[in-house]
Amino acid sequence: MNCCDQFTPLSRREMLRTSAAGFGSVALASLLNNQAHATQAPHFEPKAKQVIFLFMHGGPSQVDTFDYKPQLTRDHGKPLPFPKPRVQSGATGNLLKSPWEFQQHGQCGSWISDLFPHIAGCVDDMCIINSMHCSNSRHGGALLELHTGSDTFVRPSMGSWVTYGLGTENEDLPGYITMCPTLTHGGVNAYSSGFLPADYHGVPLGNASIPSDQAKIPFIENADKTPRDLQRSELDLLRQMNVDRLQETGPDSALEARINSFELAFRMQAAAPALQNVDDETETTQKAYGLDNDKTRNFGRQCLMARRFIETGVRFVQCTHSYKWDQHGDLRNGHSNNAMEVDQPIGALLQDLKTRGLLKDTLVLWGGEFGRTPVAQGDNGRDHNPQGYTMWMAGGGVKSGLAYGSTDEYGYYATENKVHIHDLHATMLHLLGFDHTRLTYHYAGRDFRLTDIYGEIVHDILA
Repeated sequence: MNCCDQFTPLSRREMLRTSAAGFGSVALASLLNNQAHATQAPHFEPKAKQVIFLFMHGGPSQVDTFDYKPQLTRDHGKPLPFPKPRVQSGATGNLLKSPWEFQQHGQCGSWISDLFPHIAGCVDDMCIINSMHCSNSRHGGALLELHTGSDTFVRPSMGSWVTYGLGTENEDLPGYITMCPTLTHGGVNAYSSGFLPADYHGVPLGNASIPSDQAKIPFIENADKTPRDLQRSELDLLRQMNVDRLQETGPDSALEARINSFELAFRMQAAAPALQNVDDETETTQKAYGLDNDKTRNFGRQCLMARRFIETGVRFVQCTHSYKWDQHGDLRNGHSNNAMEVDQPIGALLQDLKTRGLLKDTLVLWGGEFGRTPVAQGDNGRDHNPQGYTMWMAGGGVKSGLAYGSTDEYGYYATENKVHIHDLHATMLHLLGFDHTRLTYHYAGRDFRLTDIYGEIVHDILA
């Protein structure tokens, strides 16, 4: 008989349970020492250290905002002289000119409509990409494609990929925060960590139905009602129970993340209350963000909090203006109201970041899930348009004062220097110091990445 036959092979679970250095006791110390720790160093020197994503849910119209089309005005009311896309969201009619005037701004001379006077004042710090395109004409699919790189499958969000790669610079706060996120068109999947460890899941502050001044980090309410030493004792007991469970079961990413969340919540009790109280900001700053105005207060507070979070080391912050930009009708009133709510806060954010020296290390990204058609839907609306639209970036290593790419003469299709969502993601990761083809996670038998098997860095927009 072979001597090895005398021994029954241990299962992986039994080995972990019986080992003197089982997974729970070994890994937990590391997990608690560095919550949401980076999985690897950047592949090269990064230009940006953090990201603020300003998401305009619904789809702003590029031909009414940043993509000036004088021929659209000239040919108003005429049929589109070339074929419309094979797949459309709904029936559309003839060409519809923009109700707003466009003017050149800044030293760069980029064209911006009268909808955004405050943002226009920052145009020399912006890189406007007028040749975006994506794969889906429906809100749900396009929103998920923008946030996760896939319009068909549940995948980790771009904020999760960023924190997976870089970790957080402040262990007393989450690495990824999303303020007032949408409840529709994918909901939590837009900020989910997917199959990445749960530590990298976005932490939502409220949701789209809650005013931003009520959207607080949810782990600290009523914390002062229990003495801190008693909380610590309770948490230590809970931690030991969870460690015992880990030693029985072996690796359990959900339980490990839960342990981390309890510890993070305990640490946040000291850090978060003061951070979320904007009363210590000067009156001038609060007015600049529009906190004194009913129209601008809600998004203004999101933008101000984004600056405060970034300033204290949060890696990825998303502000959502939800769900207002879907003007299938009443374009003039809808886009006017929407722009009024976000223009002043965004302008203040860009200027504030620049004044504080934060813009050079912070990549600011603005846009919706797609654009809108240059042809009318009904009498005065526009349909969804993923074929060509605008997003812009600022800071974080992108060229400033640049208008990149173009659509056709009416603003329907991206034609020159086309940029797909995968290319945008690849470029964002590059600015953060990562080769997007190497920032991978092995799951279900294959390596996954934010850009899947696609994506080209847009080198022309890099400073």
